[in-house]
Amino acid sequence: GVDFARELGAMGCHLILVARREDRLRQVADEICTQHSVQAQIITADLSKPEAPQQIYDQLKTEGKQVDVLINNAGYGLYGEFVKLDWEREKNMLELDILTVVALTKLFVRDMVARNFGFVLQVASIGAYQPSPLYATYSAAKSFVLNFSEAVNYELRGTNVKISVVSPGVTRTEFLQVSGQKPTFYQRMAMMESPAVVKIGIKAMLVGLGIKAMLVGHPSVVPGLMNASTIFLNRFMPRRMAAAITHRLMRSQSH
Repeated sequence: GVDFARELGAMGCHLILVARREDRLRQVADEICTQHSVQAQIITADLSKPEAPQQIYDQLKTEGKQVDVLINNAGYGLYGEFVKLDWEREKNMLELDILTVVALTKLFVRDMVARNFGFVLQVASIGAYQPSPLYATYSAAKSFVLNFSEAVNYELRGTNVKISVVSPGVTRTEFLQVSGQKPTFYQRMAMMESPAVVKIGIKAMLVGLGIKAMLVGHPSVVPGLMNASTIFLNRFMPRRMAAAITHRLMRSQSH
């Protein structure tokens, strides 16, 4: 999220940053405003709460703020066997990774369609492309995000509103720490840097800078040659085999 904000700020975009921790939000906003002479508003909210999307939308509507680019980046995963994961944490993850994404997309895309201009970038995962043991519900949630977004993007084909999905592999963020997994050899070898993933995602949706940006509407992109090759090869193997290979790659030494 921070790297998305930095990249868009460098492009001259005014920002609305949403997260739970006000101190971190304010620090990032001050940094970007100082470096790039843009405006950055912060909204402190827990996006996993059912009422959060509507509250954010209503606040911005009351303030007369228009959102031209929506990036649904908030989310996390949980690592472990399905039968052993705590249900309350798993439920919270699914609400954030699925329901919040749909709610924010519906609220803001309606206005984009009315203006006939706007763009949404959803953040999925390469896990969206195959069954992923030990990340079963997380990857299934990202499969939802991928299919949902590509379907709505097609529905919007007659408008100047587009939805794209970026599906990273393992990226150097707090993801593994939050999920509860120690990185495997495969993950350490395949790990990409967050700013590189962000640039690929934004490039897939925007060409140019600031108000000169043009929507190009790539429906989905997988960053990194290794990740893209893995997804391509998945098409040619039985799904049970894909699940077995994914399990082996995701299985930590201590698991």
